[in-house]
Amino acid sequence: MAIGIALIGSGIFAKEEHLPAIQDTPSLHLKAVYSRTLKSAQALAEKLSDVALYSDDQDDGKKFDDLLQRDDIQAVVIALPILAQPTYIKQALAAGKHVLAEKPIAHDVATAQSLLSWTCDAKNASATYRVAENFRFLDSFTWAAQQLASLGRVLTFGVRVAAMVHAGSKYYETSWRQKPEYQGGFVLDGGIHFVAATRLLLHGAGGRKITKAAAFTAQLQPHLPPVDTLNATLQLDNGASGTFSVSFGTSDSASEYLVACERGTVHVSRGKVVVRRQGREDAEETREFPGEGNGVKSEIKAWAQSLEQGCPNEMQSPQEALSDLQVLEACLKSGGQGGTPVEVQQ
Repeated sequence: MAIGIALIGSGIFAKEEHLPAIQDTPSLHLKAVYSRTLKSAQALAEKLSDVALYSDDQDDGKKFDDLLQRDDIQAVVIALPILAQPTYIKQALAAGKHVLAEKPIAHDVATAQSLLSWTCDAKNASATYRVAENFRFLDSFTWAAQQLASLGRVLTFGVRVAAMVHAGSKYYETSWRQKPEYQGGFVLDGGIHFVAATRLLLHGAGGRKITKAAAFTAQLQPHLPPVDTLNATLQLDNGASGTFSVSFGTSDSASEYLVACERGTVHVSRGKVVVRRQGREDAEETREFPGEGNGVKSEIKAWAQSLEQGCPNEMQSPQEALSDLQVLEACLKSGGQGGTPVEVQQ
């Protein structure tokens, strides 16, 4: 029997990514949609049938609390503005609903730790809490991480992701992104993906952890406060170091990840992985992943499977999401201090 779920949020990502992913997962049955206004809920559900709509501007019986009282809804996918999510996560868990909530886990580490402490208390939550980070479900990165396991000690690494977020683009045209009330702006909201991908690769390369960050940040575009660019040097627990560069305010365009180890290198770029192994005749192997998409369908399927089996997927653990945020927050703090090295909380 399919698991009854509700989609909490009706923004761009919910409509364009979560909804199709849910519809593509036979073990999930979408029964309800919640949004702040009925109009936005209707816009998401315009082509859906037999889906109940809940919103803050409806009469009693059609609000978020009412949705949570439904016995035929066992789980929720939450995709709301960053600052709003923790409240909805707690309410859903307190009502016994399993939760998959969008990244980042919170706007800062302190809030994330408080949320985790609350969710880990059995008196507060009787259901599972998972965090959606679709980059951990990209086939190119998972395969690259597997190859790194055989290449020995990490010597260095480099990450460079660059793009321009134009005023008027669909993700910019949301008030909470135009005037962010949280650290980092787009560097937090979008950059957390790239931290997750970097950590996934480093974990494959012998379980390496990022321990220290020294970074410079800048706001290159006036419409992208408080910062849109981050250039960091990251130190690992084995003493090696590498670079991490992210910009949403540049004319450049890039998505490059390179990890160099004792016995070879792995390079990931837009659905393509190149592995170079030292000391072998067929030293270079290239694999392309043309149909991998952005990982959302895979992560939704993985979450559904974990609910069916009663075994949470560790790729979606809130502890992993917290570790992503701890690295990024250290970078932003260092940038705010003019490049002073900052220890990554562990």
